[in-house]
Amino acid sequence: MKSYIKHAVGGFNKSLLCTAVVTALFAGHSTNSYAGATFKIDDTKWVSVGLGLRSSFQATEGAAGATGNQWSNNFNLDNARIYLNGQIHKYIKVEFNTDSTTSGSGSGEIRILDAIGKVEYNAYANLWVGRMLVPGERREMNGPFYSGIYQTFGAGTPFEPADYNTTIQNNGTSAGSFGRDDGATVWGAAFNDRFQYAVGFFRGLRGGANASDNPSFAQKISYNFWEVEKNPGYYTSGTYYGKGGDILTVSLNNQYQSQGAGSTVNPGNFRGTGADVLMEKILPNKAVLTLEGDYKNYGISGNYHAIQNNPLPPGVANFKMFAGQAYDVSAMYMFPQKIGIGLVQPYLRYVNINPNGSSNRNSYQTGINYVIDGHNAVISLNYIYGDMNTKGLNYTSTATGDKVSSLLLGFQWQI
Repeated sequence: MKSYIKHAVGGFNKSLLCTAVVTALFAGHSTNSYAGATFKIDDTKWVSVGLGLRSSFQATEGAAGATGNQWSNNFNLDNARIYLNGQIHKYIKVEFNTDSTTSGSGSGEIRILDAIGKVEYNAYANLWVGRMLVPGERREMNGPFYSGIYQTFGAGTPFEPADYNTTIQNNGTSAGSFGRDDGATVWGAAFNDRFQYAVGFFRGLRGGANASDNPSFAQKISYNFWEVEKNPGYYTSGTYYGKGGDILTVSLNNQYQSQGAGSTVNPGNFRGTGADVLMEKILPNKAVLTLEGDYKNYGISGNYHAIQNNPLPPGVANFKMFAGQAYDVSAMYMFPQKIGIGLVQPYLRYVNINPNGSSNRNSYQTGINYVIDGHNAVISLNYIYGDMNTKGLNYTSTATGDKVSSLLLGFQWQI
């Protein structure tokens, strides 16, 4: 079994945005196809191991008025992963995945991404328990390895609660890590697998605003109108490069936690609702057209946003979740003719973020993928222009930022 694991600002929010971007780069999923090495123990027991790597070079334009070098140039090891899976019994499986990154701190620590005990009995109802992805939007369930765009997270719509920290802490700054949280998820499918669902409950925000230790609840439902998407559990992919047939899937998701945002001084109940659609069509000339769209509507109750511009007392943690609306649309076209050893896939993308009580921000992105072996071997070149990175996670009324350009060359390999 093979696993696919999955998110230059100024002012007070610089370190927070860097943390969130590193977190999102870790998010991902696993699939039920064999790869790497599989070791059979007996007729029901086996263990498998796989590897994944994403590395990039990025150049970013400096903000207006910057002195010295106007462009930053960075090499990044975005992901270096080990995938471990096993089966103990016909209906009982385990999954354990790690990742290492030098982005941000440069320390390259090995992190535990997933540690899941699975009871998979039939198509209708299955149970996963442990540390896993929180059911949410398609981009989150795709992860970086199974999205069609290399920079799908840092240049996308605002993060979900479990993406805002790289470590799980109990001090009011963490609601999970790497898009994952500790909890349980029941998932399954019906109507010839066309209707798919996932319902989970998790710890969510620990400490801080959540003084009562309220749990977090997450739900996701999908309906496959054309071919049924074939992924493990409740995970998804951003493209199938035409290998999944004609796809048209619409999904809805929601998360809620009482006292899931803010601080002990100004707590708020968090609700995050979203919808997404994926259409992939194999054209008569054998080219592949892929269209994807995501919409978010996030809200926080109470006086959280009424006083968010006021500084908190020293030492008071504030879980600054996004509230407002956002959408993300993209279009990809993969030519049918091979050039060398791969296929060429240009794309366009637009992202718009409208925070409550703060200025709007957006990004325009264009790029080209060189697809050698589906999601296992891809080289990407893309260009982004906008003010998302310069405004970052600053959702106050005083948020400002210049529109800047960024160029990235990314490499993705896995087995």
